[in-house]
Parts: sequence; C-alpha cells; structure tokens
Amino acid sequence: MSDQAKKSRAAIRIVMPFVFHHWLEQPILTLTIAFGLVGATVADLFMPIFSGHLVDALTHGSADPDARHAALVAFSGIVALGFSSIVLRQIGLQAIVPFTLRIMSDVARDAFMRVQRFSTDWHANSFAGSTVRKITRGMWALDLYNDTILLALLPSLVVLFGSMVLLGLHWSVLGLVILVGAAIYITMTVTLSIRYIAPAARISNAWDTKVGGTLADALTCNAVVKSFGAEAREDARLMRVIGRWRKRVKRSWLRYNTINAVQLAALLCLRASVIGGSLLLWMAGRASPGDVTYVLTSYYIIHAYLRDVGMHINNLQRSVNDMEELVQIHGEPIGIADASDAKPIAIEGGRIVFEDVTFHYGGHRAPLYDGLSVDIRAGERVGLVGRSGSGKTTFVKLVQRLYDVSGGRILIDGQDIAKAAQQSLRSQIAIVQQDPILFHRSLAENVAYGRPGASLAAIEQAARLANAHDFILRLPSGYGTLVGERGVKLSGGERQRVALARAFLADAPILILDEATSSLDSESEALIQEAMVRLMKDRTSIVIAHRLSTVRSLDRILVFDHGRIVEQGTHAVLTTRRDGIYRSLFERQATEFISAAE
Repeated sequence: MSDQAKKSRAAIRIVMPFVFHHWLEQPILTLTIAFGLVGATVADLFMPIFSGHLVDALTHGSADPDARHAALVAFSGIVALGFSSIVLRQIGLQAIVPFTLRIMSDVARDAFMRVQRFSTDWHANSFAGSTVRKITRGMWALDLYNDTILLALLPSLVVLFGSMVLLGLHWSVLGLVILVGAAIYITMTVTLSIRYIAPAARISNAWDTKVGGTLADALTCNAVVKSFGAEAREDARLMRVIGRWRKRVKRSWLRYNTINAVQLAALLCLRASVIGGSLLLWMAGRASPGDVTYVLTSYYIIHAYLRDVGMHINNLQRSVNDMEELVQIHGEPIGIADASDAKPIAIEGGRIVFEDVTFHYGGHRAPLYDGLSVDIRAGERVGLVGRSGSGKTTFVKLVQRLYDVSGGRILIDGQDIAKAAQQSLRSQIAIVQQDPILFHRSLAENVAYGRPGASLAAIEQAARLANAHDFILRLPSGYGTLVGERGVKLSGGERQRVALARAFLADAPILILDEATSSLDSESEALIQEAMVRLMKDRTSIVIAHRLSTVRSLDRILVFDHGRIVEQGTHAVLTTRRDGIYRSLFERQATEFISAAE
C-alpha cells in the first residue's frame, strides 16, 4: 500500500470517530434523522411492488371487477407511500438543520479555544491565515459529511439491501446479481476514492491552506509592502502560489471525472445484467408483465442510488480530507496545560522568586538558564538589561508561564505558579509590550480589555493617567474610534499610551514593561516616561530595557549575559564597575547619543 493510501485510511480513522462523537452528543436528533430518512427510503422501496400490481391489474382489462379493485388498491398504495415518503423525509430534513449547525458551531468554538491555548512557539510557527482556513474549511466539510452520510449513503444502503432482499425472495438469481454487482461497484468506488482521489485531494488542500497563509501574510504586513512599493512583487508571489494550487486542484478534479466515467460503465454492466435477467424470466414464463415492471422500476431506483453512491463516496472522501487538518487541531496537545489540581493564585505583594530555575528552549541542547536564582521583593522596581539573546524576554515569559521551566520553580508570594490556574495568574500581571497590539475595536474596548465591563468614567481616568485622554478626544469618534487591525490607525506613541491605559485600568499587582519607550519621538517618550512612573508606583515592576535611560531611577538592575545574571545593583553602583557589562553598554549608548546630537 502506498504512503498516500495509508494516510487516507489514517485520515478516515481519525475523522469518523471525531464526527460520530459529536453525533452522540445529540442522540434525540440523531435518531429523529435516521427514523425520518430511513422511513422515507423504505416507502420508496415498496413503491415498485405496487407499480407491478397496477400493471398486472391493467393487463386483465377494465371489465374485470377484481382487476379494477386491484388497480385501485395499487393506486392507493402508491399515493400513500408517496405521501409517507414526503412526510418522513421532511421530518429528517428539518432535524438535520439544527443538528449540523450545532456540530459546526461546537467544532469551530472548540478549535478556536484550543488554538488560543496553544503554546507561544506554536503560534510563532503558524500562519494565522492558514489556521483560519483550516477551521473554516473543516466547518463546511462537516456539513458535506453529514449530508453525505445521513441524506445519501444511509438511504442508499437501505435501498440496496432492501431491493436485494425483496427481489431475492421472488427470484434468487436477480437478488444475487444485484448483491454481487453492488458489492463490486461499491468496493471499486471506495478503493478508487482512497487510493486515487484522496492523495490528490490532500495535496490540493495543503496548497489551499498555503494560499490562505500567503494572503494573510501580505495583508497583515501591508504597511511594509506599501513602504517598499512592493505591491507587484506580492502580486507575483501570490500568483506563483495560486499557480501551483491550480495545478493540484486541476489534477484532483480530473480524477473525479475519470472515476465518474468508470462508475457509469460499471452501472451499464449491472443494468444489462438485471434487465436481461428479467427478460429471460419472462420468456421462460416465470414472470408476468407486472413482475417485469416491478424489476425494472426497482432497478431504476437502485440505479439512481448506485449512480449517486459513487458521487457520495467521493464527497465523503473529500469531506474527510477537508476535515483532517481541523481534527488534527483538536488532537494537538495544548502547550502549557493547567495542573489537574490547579487553583486560582492570590497575588497581593507581588514578590517573585526564581529558585534554581533551569530552562531549555525546544530543540536547543544547552539550557538558556541553568540554576538561575533571583529574588524580586514585593513592590520593587527592577530593570532587565543585557545584549540580545541574553535571556531578558524569556525571564518575563516564564513569570507569565508562557513556558514551563525544565527544573526548579518560580514562586509569586510563596505560591508555585506551575500549580496555579494560568488565567488567574496572567489576569494579575499587566504587560506593556515594545510593540503594543491593539484589536480592531473601539479605543474604549481596547483600554478596558484587562477589565471587561469597566465604566466609561474608569476608562477615561485610566487614559488620563496614561496621558492618552487628550489625543483620544481629538479623534472623530473619541473613545468610540476604531483603531484598525493591530492598531495601525494610531501612531506608535499613541498605541503605547493606550497600552499603558490598559495596564492602569487592569490595576494588577505585577507590571511588566517591555521597553515601552523605544523608537519613539522625544515628546511621546516624555509623556510615556511620565505615565510609567505613575504606573510603577506601589507595584512589583519588571522593565526590559534596551534604552538604558529608562532604568536609571529603578531600585535594582539585573544584567543578563548568556542566561546568567552577571551583575546587579543600582545604576549608580553599576556604572562604577570599570570592566562591567552595564557600564560598557551605558557608555556606548551615551557616545551614540552625543554623536547623533552633533
């Protein structure tokens, strides 16, 4: 068996149990759908019997009272079965709408919840656009899957099995012909779908995901595209991806056409066998005209279902392929999981203690931290300084528990954060990032993100403390102004002040400032520095500093180098160390500042 065929079977094995699990969560609707659709199919199944009786009655002539009675009974049976089929099918169709919509919404919600809880590394290595495409494509594949199984394949199997039994009771040879022919046809279709269609469909889906990722990558970075006048270059890049996608999809679609031709040829052979068999029975005097009518009518029903069975199996395989990536998201382990006995953490003072902490980044042989110990007192303002890659950002990510330590432990107010519920931990840590990310929502919603339901008065007070209130009032819609995706409608300094306002309103006991004044003009820097001083008051504050002017007034500075704290102390103390790293960094920045001023 080829690798692609093995992958196809593996996809079926993971997708089908996943869907059936969701079916079992709605047992009443599942049974209602099955009852309605199977009942309607059984009504259709008995229709040819009454058609045959009607033809036999008609052959006896209208003068025969018994023939007239038999004709009326047959006619009444046909009408009653038709009416029953309509009612039962409508019951099934009405039930399948809420049934499928609930599963689609549940699956999308669960996938979104899992993706949000995946590790920082997972998000760093994944295209947001590709992830969105996997979820939305999988949602609609569920609709196709349910329709294929419940509306198509289930009735088809009932018709095939029922017709085989009914014909076999009258003429065992015809029942056997239908059994063998249907078995060969279905086996052939399933085999071609798994080994011929599925590999091509999987590759085309992968390129469909790449198209979504390429679109999202260019659109979210549109400011960079415009700044370099690179629209045509991005157009060409997308067209290269779309060109390869088109080739893969074309191959997949052409394979569907090929299978359709093979299926029609197989059905022609089965039709000739059944009709030929009924004619032989008639010529042998073993079948009446009504019997032949019954066989022909039954076959045409079987033919219609078998013809569509091929399409339905192809659709089933397509829906499985389209859902495969969505199901994989549901099976992906959450990067950082709460302990089974995790409890909310209560932070009051905000003392942070690293006890002999060891930490490895995935794929790195050597640990970044090896036995790191540090004690940050409650209410202390601490700066983290060092060259790029020295471990500053990792330190605050470990405090937020965006990663788990490899050894040792981290305590906040004496509580091991590995045993705390992550939501409660992070809700008590306010962070202002170097490049603040805002939602494409109103300014009021962005400021209040750390405290949902905050009043407008509280939002405005936080904005005043962050020196953001005045510029917000100058905007056309004030606090109702939409800021654009990631806050692109605001300047860097304005985004920083909104982020500071968010931290003020959150009023968390621990504050992390990730170089909140880098790359800003002097006026914005002064406003933000002033707001930062207010924000750090009476809070345990950790400031990642690239621009050392921001840490001069802090209580203590930790100097990192290759994952170790090599120096610590106040600015005044560290600048007196002749060969110290901090003094070297400070003098270099001072020289650069003087050169720039000249």
